[in-house]
Amino acid sequence: MLYEIFDPRFSEVALINVTLEQIHSGCRWAEGPVWFGDGNSLLWSDIPNDRILRWIPDVGTHVFRAPAGYTNGHTRDGAGRLVSCEHGGRRVTRTEANGAISVLATSFEGKRLNSPNDVVVHRDGSIWFTDPNYGIRDDYEGHKADQEQPCQGVYRIDAASGELTRVVSDFVQPNGLCFSPDHSLLYIADSGGSHDPEGPRHIRRFRVEGARLTGGEVFATIDRGVPDGMRVDRDGRLWSSAADGVHVFHPDGTRLGKILVPEVVANLCFGGPKGNRLFIAATTSIYSLYVRVSGA
Repeated sequence: MLYEIFDPRFSEVALINVTLEQIHSGCRWAEGPVWFGDGNSLLWSDIPNDRILRWIPDVGTHVFRAPAGYTNGHTRDGAGRLVSCEHGGRRVTRTEANGAISVLATSFEGKRLNSPNDVVVHRDGSIWFTDPNYGIRDDYEGHKADQEQPCQGVYRIDAASGELTRVVSDFVQPNGLCFSPDHSLLYIADSGGSHDPEGPRHIRRFRVEGARLTGGEVFATIDRGVPDGMRVDRDGRLWSSAADGVHVFHPDGTRLGKILVPEVVANLCFGGPKGNRLFIAATTSIYSLYVRVSGA
């Protein structure tokens, strides 16, 4: 069974004549997939193995960068450059066109960041990222270290000045995040239930007002595992990772259905020439599935 359907509107996104394809295996914890349409390739992190892998259709997979600072989430900015969150370096970096790495953020108010996790770029050029403490809890996905920040926060890097501000501080473990198609809303996952059975496992929705966020109500709750990486499609539906696959939510918060995956899903992205191929990072593997819609 590929799907679990809760609402007939799920038929607007799901194709019935497709199969879930495993395009790579052998990772320890696959994360942070990002599609490069201009290079016809997918990049993702294999965090415990401290490497970034690259897959090219009909060619295969090779190591893009190793060591890689125990990178987790990735995105691209308006110039097409790779922006990455590093657990090991406790920083956010950008890979320039010539391959050089620029450090965008590494500390806040004189104290080191925890372990930047996931990152998105607003259409105004600002960079927003989450900073839970997963990468400093042990040596598996980073380097065990004392936490210097007083919270697990969400941050914004101003496009013009490079100034770093904390925009949210009331999360247990802020994780994946994504903007709505018009960038007026920001969805942020709280995966606090990963280490605390009573912790949150929901997605909150904020309104973006320049450099500020307002609101923050719970948009959806994941009923299997915790939410991690997320994306939205062109019509504003939210696609979230979960322990049993990918959960698809209507903009009104209704869970439409699930794409069932045989491994715990960490993250996902849309890609392919038409933007209608879903790439899923799930524990040891990368899976892909064609869908009826394109990513935002």
